[in-house]
Amino acid sequence: MAIEKIIDNNEDNHDESKKIEKNDVEDVSSDLRPKILNEYVGQINIVTSLKTAIQASEARNEAMDHVLFHGPPGLGKTTLAHVIAKEKNSNLVVTSGPSLEKPADIVGLLSNLGEGDVLFIDEIHRISKGVEEYFYSAMEDFKVDFITGSGTFAKTLTFPLKRFTLVGATTRVGMLSSPLRDRFGLTYHLDFYSEDELTEIVNRSSGILGVSIEQESSKEIAIRSRGTPRIANRLLRRVRDYHQVNHKEKKLDRIIASNAMELEGVDIKGLDRLDRQYLITLSNNYKGGPAGIEALAATLNEESQTLVDVVEPYLLKIGFIIRTPSGRKMTLDGLRYLGEESRKLSEEGSQGSMF
Repeated sequence: MAIEKIIDNNEDNHDESKKIEKNDVEDVSSDLRPKILNEYVGQINIVTSLKTAIQASEARNEAMDHVLFHGPPGLGKTTLAHVIAKEKNSNLVVTSGPSLEKPADIVGLLSNLGEGDVLFIDEIHRISKGVEEYFYSAMEDFKVDFITGSGTFAKTLTFPLKRFTLVGATTRVGMLSSPLRDRFGLTYHLDFYSEDELTEIVNRSSGILGVSIEQESSKEIAIRSRGTPRIANRLLRRVRDYHQVNHKEKKLDRIIASNAMELEGVDIKGLDRLDRQYLITLSNNYKGGPAGIEALAATLNEESQTLVDVVEPYLLKIGFIIRTPSGRKMTLDGLRYLGEESRKLSEEGSQGSMF
């Protein structure tokens, strides 16, 4: 009775999670997101592995193994969770790590899952340690052990769960505890996309948006998208707006696309204003490094977590900075880039400074 009361109360108050019926999964994702694995571009090894896991679970008529996606933002972790639910023809329940604060949240959430449902937890590394422990038995034994009362009146109640699939997404897999991480049967790291893959994504998205775009324009957007589909789609929308307002009578060619992205502050390398500020600060204020992330964040007046999760991954990928035990350092490629930018601004009549 105690657990039933908690569940009933939790159904009324738990607004952070959202259940999505089988036929409504596609309504939650953006129109530009792929709905099934065959539409998904890139991450070939992951898509192939997921197809195998889904088909095997379907053949056995059982829930799929729990899945963990990790990697930088915007690479498709949330999209893949929706795709899994669609491929499995299952209901999808969406929530986030910070919203799961109390054990009652867990009991109410898990008790409402049906057989084969998919539970997606975004930013799963932000689940509190007290709440995380309830997932151990839920993921492994499909039951929740709930303690009621206190002192001599305390007793443990076991609540059985239907077999479900937990899909977790995180940008910081290192913050997950080993017991939680080890309970995921499938763990995938999503890497940055190639220019060809991003070009294909831009072409697909432009078709959905009804934008007539040349192949060279798609490639130009892909080059400046930092290897990230989310950024590619965002830039495509900005290019579409710029073309519609300023050059509606012309075809959307590479020059128009380039001008639109320059207006947004995105250069040929895909770096935006914050990226350039980061590099200039590291170069000028700290003589190229090494410099600690907190010092850089204070100088830039930005959150250190923003720099770590948003700015640094791509700068590390293209080799403009390196991380050392003593701090961040500029590379020769990064210094050359700043020299080229300074020369370009000087030629355009500036005083040789980025700001």
